[in-house]
This record gives sequence, structure tokens and C-alpha cells, in this order.
Amino acid sequence: MRVGAFELEEPLPELREPHALAMLRPWVDVGNVGSLTLGYLEEDLHAQPLAKLTRPGNFFDFTRYRPTIYFKEGQREISIPNTYIHWAKGEENNDFLFLHLLEPHMLGEDYVDSLSGILETFGVKRYCLLGSMYDAVPHTRPLIVSGSASGDETARLLKSLGVQSSGYEGPTSIASLVSHRASLQNIETMGLIVHLTQYAQLEEDYGGQLRIVEIVSSLYHLSIDLAHLREKTRRQYDEIGLAVEKNSQLRNIVAQLERHYEARVKKEEEEKEKPSLLSPEIEKFLREIDKDFGQ
Repeated sequence: MRVGAFELEEPLPELREPHALAMLRPWVDVGNVGSLTLGYLEEDLHAQPLAKLTRPGNFFDFTRYRPTIYFKEGQREISIPNTYIHWAKGEENNDFLFLHLLEPHMLGEDYVDSLSGILETFGVKRYCLLGSMYDAVPHTRPLIVSGSASGDETARLLKSLGVQSSGYEGPTSIASLVSHRASLQNIETMGLIVHLTQYAQLEEDYGGQLRIVEIVSSLYHLSIDLAHLREKTRRQYDEIGLAVEKNSQLRNIVAQLERHYEARVKKEEEEKEKPSLLSPEIEKFLREIDKDFGQ
């Protein structure tokens, strides 16, 4: 079966109120946090293949996303970069689609149309982008997660999980249109971006992965054993600490980042405690008016 540029595995699964969890390379996947998180969830929930692009070369420049040669049972194989979608049964009321997205180099609107078609075909109720970015934060403090959500109830849910609101404006990926389109399709949208230590720049940041998996587990009441991941995180961040101790200049930088972090957290707490005399609808209206004047 075809949906846009995707070929789907048949027979199609019957999914209950599915939620789509997506990651996007390379735009918001530093430390491979989005990739690691989806892989971890898929393994725990026994995810199965659902779809992939029939001709990924229509969207991707293979001089930038390189095919990979590997051997399987003694035979030479080539892996071509693609966008993959998997599915899994959830533990409660919602099943899942897992979207492994690559940022397109060409025909971006067609790429977005095809992904929107997938969400519509399976009646997706929520679309959530999981990712990571570098920030001026120390490795010695809990990792900050920022995000956004459509709908007051979803926004309050994120806030209750310690997710800071994101007011980002600036360059983005064409794939961000998937979230925009989803909201027009009356699909809830959500984004969770963990802020990683810039001076470490780990190829695989287990601390970032752990933080996102913890939030997703809380959102969906998943009974995932995180003991092994917590231990990997502890060992990795202990190694960062040892490297910092050997570098006096880096120690001073970390101390400054710690002070900046504490001030940032304090400001966030103060904002939470401020009483609001206006309804959420009026506050939203005033923010939109202020933005229009600014433009």
C-alpha cells in the first residue's frame, strides 16, 4: 500500500488512538539523543516495521547522507539512508508510531505531505518531536528540557513534568511543517528538547537520552526499567568530571556555568510563582498582538 512517497507493510496494524513520536536528523539530534530514545522505546515495546520511502533519492542528497557498505552473513550489502516508520502496542490506551526522520534536501513540501498522510491514515491523536541541542549548561546539574505544546491541557501536563516553555524563534527545518500541519489536522502537537552540555559534545549522550525517556515514560505510564541506562549515564558523566578536574580553565568555565544555571532556574521558579490575573485565552491573545507589533 502506498501513502504519498511511503510504501507500507501489509497487513496494516489496527492501532488504538495512536501517538506519533518523532526524531529528526541532523537538525535536533546532537548526541544522538532522539535516535537513542526511539531505539530504546522500540526495543522495550517490541516495535515492528511499518513504512519507508520508496525512492529516498527523491528527497536526500546521497553526497551528504552517505550510503554505507556492510557485510551480512559474508555478503556485501549497501544501506541507503531513508526515513523509517515503526509501530508498537502501548501499555495503556495509546499505541505508537515511531518516525525516524531525515531532513530533506529536495522536494521538502512533498516530504511533509507524505508524512501528514501517514498521520491521517492511522488517525494519529498526538505528534511529538523528541530531540536535543547544545546549550551553556554544566554537566553537574540536572539537564534542562524545554518544549512546546498545542492546547492548554497538554501545556500544563508538560509543565508538571518539569519541562520549561520554549519561546524559540529563528531558523528551522522544513520538517517542522509536519507539526504545523498536524495542528491544522486537529492533532495535538508537542516538542521535547533536552539541553546538553556544549563543552562535552558526546557522540552518544546517555544523560540526554535518560532525561527524555523518563519524561516519555511518565507521559504514557510505561513500565521501563531504567537502571541500566542510569548506570551508563553515571559512568559517562563521571568521566566528564574527571576530564574537567584535569583542566583548570575548564573548571573555571564549569563554575561560571553553574552560577548561570542556578540563576536561570531561580528565574524560572519565580515566573511560575507569579499570580496571573488574566485567563489563559486573554494571555495568549495579548502575546499574539505583541508579536504582531514586533514584526
